[in-house]
Amino acid sequence: MALTLTDLIEVDLGKLGTAVADWKKTVDGLKKAADSARQGMKTKADRARWAGVNATVSREFIGKTAKEIDDLHTEANSIYQVLDDGHSELTALQKQLKQAVDGDAAKLGLRVEDNGDGTARCFYPHVRGDTDERTQEQLNARQELEERINGILSHAREMDSSVARALEKSHGNDKHNAGHASYGSLNDAEVERALELARKRHDMSDAELRELNELLRYNSAEKDGEFATEFYKGLGGPEKALQFYADMAINGTDPDATKNRLAAVQDFQKVMGFTLANATNQDHKYHLPASWGDEFRRLGTQPVGWEPGQWNKPYGYQILGGLLRYGDYDPRFLNPIAEHITQLHTKDPYYFVSNKPGGWPDNYGFNPAGGLGTGNEPINSVLEALGHSPRAAEQFFTQPPTAYNEDGTVDRNGTVDTTSYLDLFTREDFEWTIDTNDNNVLIDEDKTKKALTFGPQALGHALEAATTGRPYDSDADGDAIKHTAARAGLVKQIVDKFGSNPELIRHNENGDIDEKTGPLYGLRGSLGEITAEYMGDFQRAMYKEGDSDEFPTFGEPATLDMNNTMRFLGEVGQDPDAYATITTAQQAYTANVVDHVINGRSESTASLDGRVGAAVAPGSAIAGIMDDARAQAIYEYHAASDKEYNEAAADKQKWVDRILSMGIETAGERVPVAGTALGWISEDIQESIMKSIEKDTTPEARTEASLNYTRGREATIDAAAAAVDHALRNNQDISPDTAADLRRAAQDRAGMAHSDGAHWKSESSRR
Repeated sequence: MALTLTDLIEVDLGKLGTAVADWKKTVDGLKKAADSARQGMKTKADRARWAGVNATVSREFIGKTAKEIDDLHTEANSIYQVLDDGHSELTALQKQLKQAVDGDAAKLGLRVEDNGDGTARCFYPHVRGDTDERTQEQLNARQELEERINGILSHAREMDSSVARALEKSHGNDKHNAGHASYGSLNDAEVERALELARKRHDMSDAELRELNELLRYNSAEKDGEFATEFYKGLGGPEKALQFYADMAINGTDPDATKNRLAAVQDFQKVMGFTLANATNQDHKYHLPASWGDEFRRLGTQPVGWEPGQWNKPYGYQILGGLLRYGDYDPRFLNPIAEHITQLHTKDPYYFVSNKPGGWPDNYGFNPAGGLGTGNEPINSVLEALGHSPRAAEQFFTQPPTAYNEDGTVDRNGTVDTTSYLDLFTREDFEWTIDTNDNNVLIDEDKTKKALTFGPQALGHALEAATTGRPYDSDADGDAIKHTAARAGLVKQIVDKFGSNPELIRHNENGDIDEKTGPLYGLRGSLGEITAEYMGDFQRAMYKEGDSDEFPTFGEPATLDMNNTMRFLGEVGQDPDAYATITTAQQAYTANVVDHVINGRSESTASLDGRVGAAVAPGSAIAGIMDDARAQAIYEYHAASDKEYNEAAADKQKWVDRILSMGIETAGERVPVAGTALGWISEDIQESIMKSIEKDTTPEARTEASLNYTRGREATIDAAAAAVDHALRNNQDISPDTAADLRRAAQDRAGMAHSDGAHWKSESSRR
């Protein structure tokens, strides 16, 4: 019977704590008895002069007795260690569950129901007179809490099973013989079980594979790295680890595999990756030796098979790439691999994809999860790895390259034909490959174009991680990470490169813009995320604000060039997702700045209405550029529709919260939005943003962009007024007449700045 929510919440773990204490006393007592037997009785017996029957029977009996007492101590200690660890971890899980059910659920207005099968569901109870309609944010909160609660229950079940199994093995079910499996910790027992399952390879049942996945999932995040390190060592070394993963991936993605098996193997790919990242982190107390990285690089260009008589053997990097796609990796492990793969690909773009097996369905390979390719092209895999590894990505793009030989060793006398990997990936002659197992991909033009965007998308993800300090797919709403000089410098390089050569964005999207199909959006989404992260720097650039305190950066400034910034924004804004991201961040940032102008301290002698007008101008200019880019994408290139732009705006709430949490830096001190609850002001701003982005162009107006532009300008003016209104809600000292003047000043300046931005965009497009 599965451990349920009620079981974990109501169980009295104090009794288990008492049992742990009793076993500790037993261990201490048996240790004294074992020491006494070994040093007293047995030592005397060994020294005695025995004769006759005593020389054999008595001496042997005393020896066996001493050993049995020693075995009893070993068994008792094993039981104690397992119970002690189990008690500590179950206590922590019970605490987390109680907080989620009694605290978090109550704050959200949710109820938690025990399903009775080891899972729980969260729901909003009906209130008389309530429509029961929920916002997307409320629905997301409900789902997040439900998943968190079920994750805690799943972890507790794995812990309960591991403790029970370890106790059984420690005891051995033999009341006449002590001394069986011995564990120094629960971790030892879990590693043993994980390796026991792994040795079965693809013969694992679905239930056993799910068990292995849970063991890896709940232990791969250990801060000391002990479980992860012992598990990978137990697999037998780098090549054995690759063979194990390859066998599982190919077997689980076989056309005859069930949906349940495929889902389990997709999960297996992720937890194996997280575990490898943990095991190779040299900052952990326990970690794999650096020689593992050396060996992985050597195997990267070597055929690796996992079955006797196997004909088609992939290169090591094709297998390893599937693992690298998940986990935050130590730069000391990942970057040499990333550099080696990049240099191999640059020398021969078809080095790896020409070695793909034929005849497999399109979505099968060493990347069972299926995102951005099938895994035959490791350049995509390693860029995805960098996208999840911010420290590694930052170093990869900001530090000088190191040359590697084909066997993965450092080429001490070699050079790399580039000063930075950003320059290398954006060369006009850099060639992306088609990462798919479909043998007919060249016949299907749409499929070919889609496959060719996998690499640029992965590159964008890596650049996101390098510039933001977060994994690219992190949805955390918490504080942003301060920008370092290296990250800010990389943003400037990105803006200068693509701003002065916007065709490079199109090159990275499979060729120049086609008049019929328009640009392919491979890289723009990530560039939009980077723009949002550095919105303060982008607003500074609009009117050359320099290091103005009115437009603070979050950390080191990027010092962007005005002309390159405008062209960059105009090109990136043609993507609906990037447009929504930038617009959301722009309005949230502008609201923050206006709030600081109205409610913050200032020694400026300028009029308040003038300062408010200046505060909304840069963001409004960006809005003008965005609206012109949107019109160009819809009307000139026919590459997107209003519907796509409107839908892209729905999931950008994270940027409102992120920008507001950055606050304003004054004299080195961060000041959040003045004295307000982040919740309601965030919701107000998001509502304003949705109104400004959602534009429904009538069929008659689709032949001209003017109406769309006009609506964009009106929305920008309204957003400026809304930013003033948000700030005024926190200030009771400003009279209604002054408030009206501030609102009018913001609207006037916003309208002019929007026109400036649209004009700049149009002018830059003609250059």
